[in-house]
Amino acid sequence: MPDTTFDTATLSASRPLPKDWIMGISPYVPGKAAADDGRPLIKLSANENPLGTGDAARAAMAAGIADLATYPDPGAAKLREAIAGKYSLDPARIIYGTGSDELLHLAASAYAGPGDEVLYVRYGFSVYDIAARRVGAVPVVAPDKDYGTDVDALLALVTDRTRVVYLANPNNPTGTMTPASEIARLHAGLPGDVLFVLDQAYAEYLDDSEDDGGLALAEKASNVFVTRTFSKIHGLAAERIGWGYASAEIIDALHRIRAPFNVTTAGQQAAIAAINDNAWMERSRDHNAQWRAWLAEQVAALSNHGLRVVPSKANFLLILFEGKLTAEAALKGLMAEGYATRWLPGQGLPNALRITIGTEAQTRAVAAILRTLAEGA
Repeated sequence: MPDTTFDTATLSASRPLPKDWIMGISPYVPGKAAADDGRPLIKLSANENPLGTGDAARAAMAAGIADLATYPDPGAAKLREAIAGKYSLDPARIIYGTGSDELLHLAASAYAGPGDEVLYVRYGFSVYDIAARRVGAVPVVAPDKDYGTDVDALLALVTDRTRVVYLANPNNPTGTMTPASEIARLHAGLPGDVLFVLDQAYAEYLDDSEDDGGLALAEKASNVFVTRTFSKIHGLAAERIGWGYASAEIIDALHRIRAPFNVTTAGQQAAIAAINDNAWMERSRDHNAQWRAWLAEQVAALSNHGLRVVPSKANFLLILFEGKLTAEAALKGLMAEGYATRWLPGQGLPNALRITIGTEAQTRAVAAILRTLAEGA
């Protein structure tokens, strides 16, 4: 019999240690769906579609779970063809992932490493910092311009160590929009060996006149990677499906490290139905535009109490609390009335709440609660 006696002192002293840069990561914190006491809340903290999922996608999803024993199509060929048909793209240059988050991580993994720099704007999506640190790269944060993107500030921080630049448009968590002319200027100012990742998770909430030209830029440029998601307007957040578009060379690099079978069969079928459901997208877009504008007006009416709204093109509003009522107090007040919103002190926004546009009833209730809290502060 082999000797199975272990020296516990030696075992406790000898253990695997994670890389220093991994321990420097602040884990992603999802939006709350329950109060601290476990009470369920109406979730306006994750920018989900308040109308839910369209009937076509639901039916396709149900059909897709008929065969659970077979791996999904590893190439997601029909899904890529559907996306390509919708946006007049080359299906061979489309990549898919577990939400757009996976694709954002792939970009840093393929193009950055220890000693490199990854650049993004202050108040950008928190995944950018995680993606950079995960590969040992140095996050570099550019100053904002009233919570929006400052192209000149970004370009001023580009060095010979810059490898990836992330920009969300519309931006999360601020909702601000960078126009096509500024996107083009930013790209023109970047060295050709820097990967420009344009994160368009909320692009479907824009009308045609607000298009930032990202997909057209990725069509012709060799260093642009555009990412999108089915989690927002399409109402498929539970299935975690994202897609991206770039040059053949970029897609080849990303495919080498992409996880296999990363989109389920049912998810692929639901996504195909969703991207072709123009009526559902239009209904969701119109609802969002109407009630986003309405809520922004209600908040603007409370400016004498120190509330201010950042102009948004996404499906949420970032509300600033600059008077007696604090963002934390508003968070707790809304929670007491059954609503979960997003407070982001970890992203340098201790004076703000990000609130998803909900149903008509939910949006009216949130406005009324905010008014009561502001007037009572």
